[in-house]
Amino acid sequence: MNLNLLWILLLGIYVQQSASQMVQCFSAFSISTGKCADLLGEVEKDFCCVNPSYGFTGADGVCKSCGRAAWSEWSSWSECSVSCTEGVTQRRRFCYGIGNCLDPEDWGTIQTKPCVKKDCCPEDGGWSKWGNWQPCSVTCQKGQKKRQRVCSNPAPKCGGSCSGEAQEIDSCSVDTICPTHGAWSNWGNWGPCPVTCIEEGRRTQKEIRTRTCTNPSPSTVPPGRFCEGSEKDTRPCSGLPFCPVDGSWGSWSGSSPCSVTCGVGRQMQSRTCDSPSPKHGGKPCHGEEQKFDLCRTLAKCPIHGMWTEWSEWSNCKSPSTRKITCRTREGTRRKLRDCVGTEHEGKLCDGEIVEHGSCYDIDECDMKGILSEWSEWSYCKPDCGQDSKQTRSRKCVPDISEYQSDDYSLFYGKPVINCEKVKDETETRLCKNVPQC
Repeated sequence: MNLNLLWILLLGIYVQQSASQMVQCFSAFSISTGKCADLLGEVEKDFCCVNPSYGFTGADGVCKSCGRAAWSEWSSWSECSVSCTEGVTQRRRFCYGIGNCLDPEDWGTIQTKPCVKKDCCPEDGGWSKWGNWQPCSVTCQKGQKKRQRVCSNPAPKCGGSCSGEAQEIDSCSVDTICPTHGAWSNWGNWGPCPVTCIEEGRRTQKEIRTRTCTNPSPSTVPPGRFCEGSEKDTRPCSGLPFCPVDGSWGSWSGSSPCSVTCGVGRQMQSRTCDSPSPKHGGKPCHGEEQKFDLCRTLAKCPIHGMWTEWSEWSNCKSPSTRKITCRTREGTRRKLRDCVGTEHEGKLCDGEIVEHGSCYDIDECDMKGILSEWSEWSYCKPDCGQDSKQTRSRKCVPDISEYQSDDYSLFYGKPVINCEKVKDETETRLCKNVPQC
């Protein structure tokens, strides 16, 4: 064979084998945590991702989704950036899957807003002078005495405190000698039993332990009391185990059917620790009761449909021959969406493909301008640094007080608004204690 032709054939085989990288394949990917679960084993990436609910990790060890790109839920809002006065709190979301996530509202991956955990910051107080020492705690030999002070000079504010201890303890002694009463030492160890394991029905023997009145010994001058009770204790040898029988594994069972009907799954074999079973504290079988192997099916997994974004509302049309433009009569409109991406007998989207709604046509109508209500404060932007700010605004909008609805989203078209006496307004305020970039 020609060497050049052989080289081309070998190169083609190499490219074909390396077209799909080898990955660690998992049977579950969590859109809420971004983590993979239930490792199946190492297979080609394309074969793992036949099932869009699967996940995989490559050489970088990062878990990735086999599904179409989708946003996670927003995380919970973080702790306020400062413990007192105004700070900011943040929440995040992540895009998981193949492709890019749609972001029609331009929310991005992080949102920041002001927060106040506590209106004021703690101020520490000062201690008063120490009080007098209390009497000694004993009437003979050595004891303790105490004195105290109060955090009131000045008193702390807003949850503050004083640094240091409110109580001081010192030793004290009294010349009178105290009698020493006897106390038992700890019991000694139980004496040995003649056997370490027993057969059923056999009588047990007794074991003995002792103690002494030396912890401490009673004094003679002045006389102390001797210990009450016995120096000796006996009991039957109890808790002795039956002589143990170690367990041993039986044979492996045959392989179970593949766990999936499409893509990559697993097969299981099992065995039982019954040849013999462990008895009387004998050692259990060492090793696994089950083992798993990868299995593959040639069937494609179903991919369920997903809705596109809603289209814009259609023009506002009259439900009859009567004109509705620049009049307070209601019209009708509709918007559409499409169910896309269904493959391999996947489910169609739940819900309607079209939505109808009422509307008012004010396109090119001459209308009086009025000032809208203030909008909500925006999130802090940028999300880090000292120049982060919030804004809100109110604008000149058409006066719709003659209509039956004050919902501006029901109005279609661009009216000619008289805004000579009404000016748009914008307010800006700094966000405090934003994290450094």
